[in-house]
Amino acid sequence: MFLKSSFNYINEFYFIIKNQVRKIYLNSSIYNKKISKVDENNLVYQPSLNILSSLIKYEKQKKKIEDFNIQSIWENKHLNYNDFKKLHSFYWLFSIDLKSSNKVTQTIIENWIKKNQNYESKSWEIDILSKRIIAWISNSKITYDESDNEYKNNFNEIISKQVNHLINEIDRSSDLNNKMIGCTAVTLSGIAYKNNRYLDYGLDLLKKIINTSFDNSYFPKSRNIRQIVFYLKYFILVRELLKDSFNDIPEYLNEIIHYLGKSYDFMWGSLNQSLLFNGNNNFNNKDFDKYLSLFRYKFKNEKFNISGYTILKNKNVVLAMDTGSNPAKDYSENYQSGPLSFEFFFKDKKLITNSGYFQDHNHQLNSISKSTATHSTLILDNSSPCDFKKKRKGPSVVSKGFKTFDNIVSYEKNYWSIKCSHDGYLSKYGVIHQRNLEFDCNKNILLGKEKLIKKKNFKVTNFEIRFHLLPNIKVTKLQDNKSVLIELENSGWRFFSNDGLVGVETGLYFGNKNKYMENQNIFISGVTQNNDQLIEWQINKI
Repeated sequence: MFLKSSFNYINEFYFIIKNQVRKIYLNSSIYNKKISKVDENNLVYQPSLNILSSLIKYEKQKKKIEDFNIQSIWENKHLNYNDFKKLHSFYWLFSIDLKSSNKVTQTIIENWIKKNQNYESKSWEIDILSKRIIAWISNSKITYDESDNEYKNNFNEIISKQVNHLINEIDRSSDLNNKMIGCTAVTLSGIAYKNNRYLDYGLDLLKKIINTSFDNSYFPKSRNIRQIVFYLKYFILVRELLKDSFNDIPEYLNEIIHYLGKSYDFMWGSLNQSLLFNGNNNFNNKDFDKYLSLFRYKFKNEKFNISGYTILKNKNVVLAMDTGSNPAKDYSENYQSGPLSFEFFFKDKKLITNSGYFQDHNHQLNSISKSTATHSTLILDNSSPCDFKKKRKGPSVVSKGFKTFDNIVSYEKNYWSIKCSHDGYLSKYGVIHQRNLEFDCNKNILLGKEKLIKKKNFKVTNFEIRFHLLPNIKVTKLQDNKSVLIELENSGWRFFSNDGLVGVETGLYFGNKNKYMENQNIFISGVTQNNDQLIEWQINKI
């Protein structure tokens, strides 16, 4: 134990020293000279803002650049981090009226360059810097046109300098989203300046991202639903930029868009609903759907099971279940431990939900929202099948996970069944959890069978099976202590179980990004038994 502790201390010390040396180097004149080497080039391609519209939330009321104080905009030293990011990323340029003064816009950029022309850790962060490059080039009608040669030279040089820094540093980033944004910025710079070095680097990085971040089904290894939309937006953006500038489109880019589009249709297009699994929040993709239609992208998925998600549906009902194992550690920063959790919709209204995800890694609610208790599934001893470990100045990631197995699906016209097991409680409690959801389409009855299969190291403990509800749903517990009435907006339902104690409890709902509300959840509670145990429950329409 002493040796292990000493080794960890040495590693920690080495890491700190290495970081300090690197900081000194990045702020040195040697590094500044290295990234200041600029190829002689000029901005020759200006992308249509329509191509960028998938990334930007345009405001109906456009702002005038004249409303900005060009002298003091960079003087505010008391901005919080989020406001600082928004200001220095320059994405606010997309909300500027194009009839605004080019001169004023360029003066603001000129003042920024004077204050930030050398590397600075905060304003040169990968995501901020990448978005700034994208915003400056994409809005070149006001950031570049009608300017004099001195300004254009300064503009071109600072773009090149930032891209050189990106190329130098992007491989060191562990943030997969930042890598994708940085890849887009480098590729756009290569297209806009006809710089083959930048373009080749951007496309090579794109290929690496595809090869390392997606499984054999072209689904994100994180199993994060939000990342499907994120990656699809950027892949299509890169493709449209290449197409619009008459550059060749790599076949691997066409391929990933084709298959990722099928996953998008699976998780959203055919549902038009948000599923709250594994780091997801409620979102509305209708604007993105319009973008896809504008650029003639149409995706159709015929499968009912992709990468550990099973979704069965007809015109009235959707039954979705997480039948997948946890992602690997490097892809798990937004993962939630909800094995075999499910969601159930009737006529576009969600009856059973998961609680959603609190995205801010620095808030204590983030770790709460990752726990199994916030999902509609079984929990032993109020613990999660996954163990999470907090990273240095970052999110918590999976340190010990689980596997799912024996997934069997029956999907007939009048009868559905999803059956799956996981071993997350095996090592600690000697239990395999097997869940079987059966739905009678004619009678609108959902039957659940929770089987606890005992192994040699079995340990008696408490269990709970939770069924989370949306905040606006009303419930009434009946006096028999076995039934709960659920009042949905368009229907009434009865929950019933003869096994264990049935109750209703107030919980927290994180469906909307970084917000929480109180909600109700139904639970079945009891104690595990020495022999294999079957707990049955049902939800039927009344």
